[in-house]
Amino acid sequence: MEWLQAIFKRSPEIALFLSLSLGYLIGKIKFGKFQLGGVAGSLLVAVVVSQVGVTIDSGIKAVLFALFIYAVGFESGPEFFRSLGKQSIKEIILAVVLAATGLLTVVVCAKLFGLDKGLAAGVAAGGLTQSAIIGTAGDALTRLGLAADEVKRLQGNVAVGYAVTYVFGSFGAIIMCVNVLPWIMKRSIRDDAIAAQAAIQSGVQVMGPGQQAAAPELVGRLFEVGPAQGRTVADIEQIDKSVPVTIERVKRGGSFVELAPQLVLQQGDIVLVVGRRADVLQTAGSLGREVYGIDGMELTMQHRDIVLTSKALDGKTVDEIRRSTSNEVRHGVYVVGLHREGKALAITPDLVVRAGDTVTVFGAENDVQRVAQHVGPVLVPSIKTDFVYLGAGLVAGLLVGLLTAKIGGIPLTLGSGGGALLAGLIFGWYRAKRQTFGNLPPGAVQILKDLGLAGFVAVVGLQSGLQAVTTVRDHGLTIFIVGVIVTLVPLLLTMLIGIYVLRYNNAAVFAGALSGSRSANPAFGEVLDKAGNSVPTVPFAITYALANVLLTLLGPLVVAFA
Repeated sequence: MEWLQAIFKRSPEIALFLSLSLGYLIGKIKFGKFQLGGVAGSLLVAVVVSQVGVTIDSGIKAVLFALFIYAVGFESGPEFFRSLGKQSIKEIILAVVLAATGLLTVVVCAKLFGLDKGLAAGVAAGGLTQSAIIGTAGDALTRLGLAADEVKRLQGNVAVGYAVTYVFGSFGAIIMCVNVLPWIMKRSIRDDAIAAQAAIQSGVQVMGPGQQAAAPELVGRLFEVGPAQGRTVADIEQIDKSVPVTIERVKRGGSFVELAPQLVLQQGDIVLVVGRRADVLQTAGSLGREVYGIDGMELTMQHRDIVLTSKALDGKTVDEIRRSTSNEVRHGVYVVGLHREGKALAITPDLVVRAGDTVTVFGAENDVQRVAQHVGPVLVPSIKTDFVYLGAGLVAGLLVGLLTAKIGGIPLTLGSGGGALLAGLIFGWYRAKRQTFGNLPPGAVQILKDLGLAGFVAVVGLQSGLQAVTTVRDHGLTIFIVGVIVTLVPLLLTMLIGIYVLRYNNAAVFAGALSGSRSANPAFGEVLDKAGNSVPTVPFAITYALANVLLTLLGPLVVAFA
């Protein structure tokens, strides 16, 4: 294996991408209903690869994790801030319960298995995957008044306990949140995520990528003028104002006629009528017979998003806007959707529109541009990322993560992960309100999440795997077994309290909250993958922020009670 070690020494990134490739391959294998998943698979493969001997810089891990957690926050910022309030009380309780059960489990195990304070704190840090416990526990050990050699020994045991238990701490959380939780609840994470998203959208049907209705609401139909002869285009378009249709093209004989409201239609003219399906069908009888395949009558229509910036429209209802807008402005344009901070709203006559809303319209390009002059700028679809906005968000988040506050002498900090998550939430929320800049396409968000998390986990495995296996061999399985207990028992107890006391009834929402309450980022990544949308992110963000504080406080408490 020396040749392999030599390769990894010259190019450690090969070990990283090998772990990702084989990890995702293994993660696809199904054992009945159980599937490991790409993140857990990458972790296991990385542990195996690490036995060869790999040295990889921790800066890579920090960068990958920052990208992952920022992208998660950016995607969920609008929904997160809408969800704050009394409805978040369950997530707050859940985070407190897991921290309390985690402390109780560590203290009981330390007494039963005869662990000293250093090993107990290390097991807490690794089994609960909260690295900050190493720092707070190490500081607490210096305050016990022990001899310097004894303090050094205990602090060394913190590192030993952490190294042995951290890998399963990550892996076990994935199993509990992704496999055990749905099994106990007898619910599917993906099905519940879809149901929750539908509820969030207030019953508005939202098409996924590549999806379209079999019978689209807006249609274009060709008619040969019969009963409508002698009437003007304006007459046809205003037969019934409650049934709006527009004539987009007129062909007379072998040539096209310039379209104008005063144009008088003649017998045999071919007209292209566009409108909502029901309206076109209702108008058809007054036009003539429907025809097909007329050369040159094709017209390209487009869906475009327009950001509402007009002060004249801000604060008005849909009905008020419809009545106050002239037919010349409205001609040929149909409003098919309205989003506010990422949430689809049902378009009703009494809906009040606000500046920053995104209005989706359907029409020919010239008609769309005309309406945009009265509403606001058109959002041109782009696959490019605004790196000015992305970089600014990450810098702001990482700077916040450097801030430290002390409570009773215990240093508390959001850390790089908490800071990046907070920045992502804020920058994502602001982007939803001001969509003319800060573009981060869905595809870019997905690659940041997938590569960021899987790469982070793989680096953890490459860095810790060899030391963990060596330590288990030298110290026996006791510490590892205690770590398994500390990983699983608090999660199981918190899960049962969540189901039977807090009454969580949505597996996707609960899985997000549970993974956040353990600050279990790998588990959360797998939950997101199972869900197929961002529904688990909001509860995760709330419990994750609390867990970063509550679990960090466990360091001195374990030292005090173990």
